[in-house]
Amino acid sequence: SLSIEVGEIFGILGPNGAGKTTTLEMLEGLTDIDSGTAMIDGIDVRSTPYKVKEVIGVQLQANEYFDNLSVSELLILFGNLYGKKIDPENLLGKVNLIDKAKAKPDSLSGGQKQRFSIACALVNEPKVLFLDEPTTGLDPQAKHNLWDLVLNLNRDGMTIVLTTHNMHEAESLCRRIAIMDHGKIVAEDTPQNLILAHAPE
Repeated sequence: SLSIEVGEIFGILGPNGAGKTTTLEMLEGLTDIDSGTAMIDGIDVRSTPYKVKEVIGVQLQANEYFDNLSVSELLILFGNLYGKKIDPENLLGKVNLIDKAKAKPDSLSGGQKQRFSIACALVNEPKVLFLDEPTTGLDPQAKHNLWDLVLNLNRDGMTIVLTTHNMHEAESLCRRIAIMDHGKIVAEDTPQNLILAHAPE
């Protein structure tokens, strides 16, 4: 069980196979929930998985795009899927990709692709943003650029839930974290308190 507060950055930390991605996919309505309940913004995810998609944004570990469209055209397309008329330049500005407006996704660097996938997750103006290992495979500069983006979105009031392997990343971004192993939460607290309790210097 876990409870995530409005306006916080909450991290789920654990080794491969711990259940982090599965947990996120259940909260996102992408994987069936076998038992128990999950509520987001008063919406029961298990009984109304499509309704929850109206209030969440999802950045996935892997993305495949229509490779003949520019990033601006893709954002307009995704906005249309939500029935929203969006300003692609505004979204690209939020993720520091305004100079790539006419570029195709395949021409973006790894860090730019991650930021673009977050722009896609923002088209429906979500209350909660889910990020699944958002900095995996990024070089240090791209990683720090993405951290800055996450912190800026949170400062604007967005609740963010992210998974990571990296305690330094969790410590830099998260107000609280849950450590997961074999599908269970084995510890939950602020990063600082967990470090003091389990890895004091």
